[in-house]
Amino acid sequence: MDAREYLEILHTAEKLKDATRHCTTSRGRKESVAEHSWRMSLMALLLKSEFPDADMDKVVKMCIIHDLGECFTGDIATFIKTDADRKTEDELLQQWVGSMPGEVSADLSALFSEMEAQQTAEAKIYKALDKLEALIQHNESPLETWSENEYELNKTYAFDTVAFSDWLTDLRKAVLEDTIEKQNAEK
Repeated sequence: MDAREYLEILHTAEKLKDATRHCTTSRGRKESVAEHSWRMSLMALLLKSEFPDADMDKVVKMCIIHDLGECFTGDIATFIKTDADRKTEDELLQQWVGSMPGEVSADLSALFSEMEAQQTAEAKIYKALDKLEALIQHNESPLETWSENEYELNKTYAFDTVAFSDWLTDLRKAVLEDTIEKQNAEK
């Protein structure tokens, strides 16, 4: 890949710094998609010893790239995202990845395919971290920034996604404890 191709990829990905999510930070500022992806990557990096048989470097890669489609569509909260929204995002992402230099395009396409299939330990870990990071961020954000449905969603969301791992299930339970504590303290 030449320098210009490299810069064009970075310029497109930079949009994630300005693409805000529906969640806020602990100080009430809208979180960016890039910030969400960064913390997911940190979460994966910190879990290397918890998943010794998994390729955690691959999980970090998945965490970094998982929301690149939002460069084109912005973030749409999971509870309002439609199949049409997903299709548009996927098509635009595939078109962009397909336009990249050969090896980069092939590598990213392979990662996205693995992530979509949800068959490998790495794909399952990435997906669990994606959902868990959102729950953790909600617990850190001011309760008044939550939408009405998030009071219950933060109690029930992602248990099915973490069920493959005792460690991630324990983490999900700890997040639930934090949710209940936060909601009770605000009453």
